Amino acid sequence: MALDTLRKNKMRSALTILGILIGIATVILISSAINGLNTNISQFVDSLGTNVLWVYRFEPFGKRPTTEELNRKKLTYEDGIALRALPHVLTTDPELQYENYNLGVGSVSLKRGSHKIANTILSGGTTQFGAVQQFDFLEGRMWTESEEQRHANVVVLGYDTAATLFPGESPIGKDVTCEGEVFTVIGVIDKLPQPFGSGRNPNDNQAYFAIDVFRKLHPELDDFWLVVRYDNPANRALVTEEVHELLRVRRKLHANQDDNFAIFGPDGLTRLWNQLTGGLFLFMVAVSSVGLMVGGVGVMNIMLVSVTERTREIGVRKAIGATRKNILSQFTIEAVTLCMVGGLLGILAGAILTLILHFAVPFLHATLSFAWVLIAFGVASAIGLVFGIYPAWKAANLDPIEALRYE
Repeated sequence: MALDTLRKNKMRSALTILGILIGIATVILISSAINGLNTNISQFVDSLGTNVLWVYRFEPFGKRPTTEELNRKKLTYEDGIALRALPHVLTTDPELQYENYNLGVGSVSLKRGSHKIANTILSGGTTQFGAVQQFDFLEGRMWTESEEQRHANVVVLGYDTAATLFPGESPIGKDVTCEGEVFTVIGVIDKLPQPFGSGRNPNDNQAYFAIDVFRKLHPELDDFWLVVRYDNPANRALVTEEVHELLRVRRKLHANQDDNFAIFGPDGLTRLWNQLTGGLFLFMVAVSSVGLMVGGVGVMNIMLVSVTERTREIGVRKAIGATRKNILSQFTIEAVTLCMVGGLLGILAGAILTLILHFAVPFLHATLSFAWVLIAFGVASAIGLVFGIYPAWKAANLDPIEALRYE
């Protein structure tokens, strides 16, 4: 019966379900994009390591630091070295960085002959820099303890830095100029992972120095990050507690004093991303709900028209024994069927758009979410039920005698 109604009023039915189709397709497309972005973030966080902790004066992810946090005592090089003595810690590295934190790029230019690269980030660390960060070297090596102790002017370059300064040739053993100093290149690091695979990663334009050489270039910097790599992800809670206790002792904090440092891991990036996608999810709901509301009103309108057109039919059915429940069920099923058809077409349209997005923007990794397909189909059915119940109730409560007289 419901399909007969759709066939008799094809154009009207098509226009009615269009709003449902648009709303459901929007839900599918945006959820697929978010799903792909979540996959990118998860892979990026995994690439940072499940057995790494970061220690800083405050946690920088997800909130603006307070005045108290900004005025905290800075962590020191000696703090980082002291953490190496903890039983489950494999190694640590106290690190410094010179960049424009507002723009997320470097503030220095490196030169080699006629070649030059701007916005290079400068980083300083110990011989454990590569081990803690788990760098993959395209060629060359990290500096040795001997080179670190004698403050040798050697440098390890990021992928883009090396490619720009030494196009088509190996930079190993050759010199670059950085802030008036000449440095010999001893290594080149492969491309670093990034959450979004489009364009250049600013962190690939980087120059790495032994810590004392870095501080010779920028003696004003003494705000250390401590990077801790430990033996087993299962020991995270234990390692966190050991680091926490050691730093409280070293920073001479009394039992009644709060921590003046923060210990966090790559999962802090996940929490920040979840906060961002929470807002995107609300946007998705707002956009799609407009289409769904329009579709719902359209369903109610076509069902009210249908009730009016079929008043005599309803009277005949009641005269031969149809109950209110029968009439109510018939018109409710018709409304739900309209929305289910719109939902199925919306899912199909959303799937096609997701496929197009997947190949048109490959770094996005847009992926159809089966859970959201079920949710979208359920919402479409619910729209039919909610907006179809009043026309169905109106039809069920028609007086059979008046209905039979209707022309």
